[in-house]
Amino acid sequence: MRKLVIAIDGPVGSGKSTAARRVAELLGYTYIDTGAMYRAVALKALRRKLSLDATEELVMLAGASRIDLRAQDGGQNVMLDGEDVTKEIRTPEVSQASSKIAVIEGVRRVLVAEQRRAGANGGVVMEGRDIGSVVFPEAELKIFLTASDETRAQRRWREHQQKGDAIDLARTLEEIRERDRRDAGREHSPLFRAEGAVLVDSTAMEAEEVARLIAMLARETIGNQTGQTVR
Repeated sequence: MRKLVIAIDGPVGSGKSTAARRVAELLGYTYIDTGAMYRAVALKALRRKLSLDATEELVMLAGASRIDLRAQDGGQNVMLDGEDVTKEIRTPEVSQASSKIAVIEGVRRVLVAEQRRAGANGGVVMEGRDIGSVVFPEAELKIFLTASDETRAQRRWREHQQKGDAIDLARTLEEIRERDRRDAGREHSPLFRAEGAVLVDSTAMEAEEVARLIAMLARETIGNQTGQTVR
């Protein structure tokens, strides 16, 4: 039987990456962080000092870039044109740039095609902001993961603190809210809960609880398809 495509969407700081990695581990699936692709293009644009308003140049940049996502110690390494940029793409500057680049239709078209190829055979846990709505609307299991603004800001702020980034909590909260406005209001592939997606609010949940809940839903989905109980 073909393995599932599990689509996990949600706003920044909702815990998508942590949950998706753990769900993939629990099920023996491949984890794919689609947001890393946009971050990689953003990093390349910043390095080349391209204007984030230069739409045509950014589309060409995306098309000419080779982005490989490689499983590594339960996580994922991001290779940009053969260079490991896993750490470089996680800075606040790249994060803000990627949210602007992600609204460009041509860039999305290039990267969505890559994402569809990556998940074509199933057995993947793919997370982003339009996986269940655009990339894989036919995914067997769709999750919309969210949390309160304050909880998401606290999580993102802690991540920056652990990396030594000088950023305060109030600024992080405002960036979260601005990112939400941009993601929900963009013309192409806006962030919303896809039809049939299970809503999971992680505000009061630990990461392991979220992952095990999603894995349970996946096993139930498999069981419903086969008529057997999957443990």
